[in-house]
Amino acid sequence: MCHIRSHPCEPDAVRLLVVEDDPTIAAPLREGLVREGFEVELVATGAGALAAGPVDLVLLDLGLPDLEGRVVCQELRARTSVPIIVVTARADELDRVVLLELGADDYVVKPFGFRELVARIRAVLRRTSGQRTTPTDLVEVGDLTVDRRSRAVRWRGAQVAVTPKEYDLLAYLAADPGAVKGREQLMHDVWDENWWGSTKTLDVHVASLRKKLHPDLIETVRSVGYRLVPLDGGPA
Repeated sequence: MCHIRSHPCEPDAVRLLVVEDDPTIAAPLREGLVREGFEVELVATGAGALAAGPVDLVLLDLGLPDLEGRVVCQELRARTSVPIIVVTARADELDRVVLLELGADDYVVKPFGFRELVARIRAVLRRTSGQRTTPTDLVEVGDLTVDRRSRAVRWRGAQVAVTPKEYDLLAYLAADPGAVKGREQLMHDVWDENWWGSTKTLDVHVASLRKKLHPDLIETVRSVGYRLVPLDGGPA
């Protein structure tokens, strides 16, 4: 089973799982990533991805011969918080919001530039490793508890399953409870400093967190953004 390793910090120590069934793509991609200092495990099927050992990031092609790539992404996310970058060959197959909801941290469309791919891998690793090494491990805001070490979320003592990006957003808001965070600021800081797309995915993630935790926990500030409201006691 894939799971994130305890201390993935240096690029030359990072282990990637590349899930790609086309050997004309897989072989040169692996060679290039190895030249960049990564350790690379290559598998050609969804079953192989789900059976793989510990890795620091998964590069997952959606077009697999045995299992639907989205199913593999969901299954990996249900098992682990390992970062996932999805690769798709067809733009019409891609719904960025849906992929992020499935648990993917980023995506690339074939044909992609190798330098762009490496930059995206490093950016995702920087974001996730930075969050795992935050000095303050436990953040408590009212009835909400965010454990930065284990990336676990508890609401009124009960653990709540959230996607990696839902966790990232919640942890970011919980770090400064009551403060209003603008939409563009949230997209820049939580998603990607080079984000170019719609902010609709932000609304989707906020709606999901409200449903899983409490409808009043994240307040909409009209024409600005969102803020986390400390809640204590009362109905769920």
